[in-house]
Amino acid sequence: MTSSRAAKTAVVLIGFQNDYFDPDGILSGALEDRPWCDQMLSSTVGVLQALVDEPVLMISTPIVFTEDYSELVQPTGILKTIKETGAFKSGCAGARTIDELQAFGDRIVEVPGKRGLNAFSNTELDSLLRDHGVEHVALAGVVTSICIDSTGRAAHEQGYQVTVLSDCTAGRTTFEQEFYCESVFPIYAEVTDSSQFLSELSEAS
Repeated sequence: MTSSRAAKTAVVLIGFQNDYFDPDGILSGALEDRPWCDQMLSSTVGVLQALVDEPVLMISTPIVFTEDYSELVQPTGILKTIKETGAFKSGCAGARTIDELQAFGDRIVEVPGKRGLNAFSNTELDSLLRDHGVEHVALAGVVTSICIDSTGRAAHEQGYQVTVLSDCTAGRTTFEQEFYCESVFPIYAEVTDSSQFLSELSEAS
């Protein structure tokens, strides 16, 4: 598959943590379509397996807070919910990256520091991408309308070509997932499924 585009591509993984994906996770109920979550996780792992020996940069951007959530000052919306419920707390099982991603070991680079919706904010994500000559960013993870959208917009504004993997992302509801993939993401990104993404990556010269 190796191509010039592969060497300039990064897959950015967002929110693949136990509090979302474990049945007992604090925020597992926020993702209503659990069968779809299982399917999107399978699709995401399939992408990673296909790219593990390729020069594609694979990055995980977990959100983790200190015990007192001092990073959050008068939080609203989902961040308020996270603080009130004790989700993504450092040292707790819910904040851990899911086993399916941990199985890839050091092949997935973890970028710490995410405290909000945008994976570029308060992290070294942009520096890492530029150090590796990345031009094309593909997004996978949760939640579609929150962290995926915020990160995608930020990537676009910073000059990256953005792809949202439609079958590797999940919204809070089926309606939300479909609406964002059909009406929001195309404003600033390419929306494609994992099979098409891998095919295009392979064919690029």
